[in-house]
Amino acid sequence: MKKSTLWILSAVAVAALLAGGARWASQRQAAKTSTAPTAAATPSIELAASDVFTAKTQSLSLGIAVSGALKASQSAIVKARVAGELQELSVREGDRVQAGQVIARIDPSEYQARVRQAQQQADAAKAQVDIAQRQFDNNQALVNQGFISQTALLTSQASLNGAKATHAAALAALDLANKSLADATLRSPLSGVVAQRLAQPGERVAIEARLIEVIDLSQLELEAALTAEDASRVRVGMTAQLQVEGVAQPVTAKVLRINPSAQTGSRSIVIYLSIKGREGLRQGQFAQGSLGTQTMQVLAVPVSSVRTDKPQPYVQVVQDGTVRHITVRTGERSEGEQQSLVAVTGVSEGAQVLSGTVGAVREGVQVKFTAPAKSDVAPAAAQATPANPAK
Repeated sequence: MKKSTLWILSAVAVAALLAGGARWASQRQAAKTSTAPTAAATPSIELAASDVFTAKTQSLSLGIAVSGALKASQSAIVKARVAGELQELSVREGDRVQAGQVIARIDPSEYQARVRQAQQQADAAKAQVDIAQRQFDNNQALVNQGFISQTALLTSQASLNGAKATHAAALAALDLANKSLADATLRSPLSGVVAQRLAQPGERVAIEARLIEVIDLSQLELEAALTAEDASRVRVGMTAQLQVEGVAQPVTAKVLRINPSAQTGSRSIVIYLSIKGREGLRQGQFAQGSLGTQTMQVLAVPVSSVRTDKPQPYVQVVQDGTVRHITVRTGERSEGEQQSLVAVTGVSEGAQVLSGTVGAVREGVQVKFTAPAKSDVAPAAAQATPANPAK
């Protein structure tokens, strides 16, 4: 190979290396330039006006929380008193019945036959009593005339007593047969509404078979289990405001009774609240509310805004456009219709507290509102996506 050719190839290789190095240096410089602003950028988060709550002094309703299912004070299960085929069951769920109303019948054929049998046995026993009575009267006259001994009279007296006892037993059997016949017709023990129909006509039912449940909705009760500490503050006659599912207006209840013994295991004490029945109230509905309500003026924030992922509880507030963590001490709490509030100390009046739906946000994160923040807007269930993870 000629020397000139080697020089040319060497020059081309050097030029290629130089071009590659210059390109690599240019790309590295561009990468540094593009990443520098990101590293220097301040973290921020966008929030809606509904994501903040203004801490302010307000009336807080205090009391003992109670909850439970409603049930009728008076209810009855109508059961079969005799066995047989269910011939008639004239009511269904939701039907109103009156006390003493006939609601079902069991085939009475067998019990009618037993009544006739018992009646005939009673008649036969009565005939024997008549015969024994006549014999005793005759013997009494003969003894008085001295024709027979006193022993014969005593024998006739015993026969008469035995016949009377047999007749009494026959009458008792007749009463039992009549009762069984009457029990074949089932009546409602109270006035109310049919809650359950547990059998169908044509079925053969046994004694004590459940047929119908009747409840009286004019008076309802709520059984609430309380701790021993809370129960010690409850007195008969105290009132409670309850919110019943499916009923818009609150319901007033009054403490009717307090169980004198604690429940085994949980050691809770059950109290019974009386509720006057009204339209919309049903057995089994869930109710919750506050007992012995009183009102006090305190600085309060939503319970969900108080975070406990640090050794001490704190709230996240917006100060000068950035998030700050302020340690607080909680006090009384109240269960409201829309949200639960808790009294706090350590936060100033008018502080903008982040809603619990926002989640944990690091201190120093800048806050940008999608709309002007309103000081009187309470946090709703709006979702916000934080730009920075929790600590």
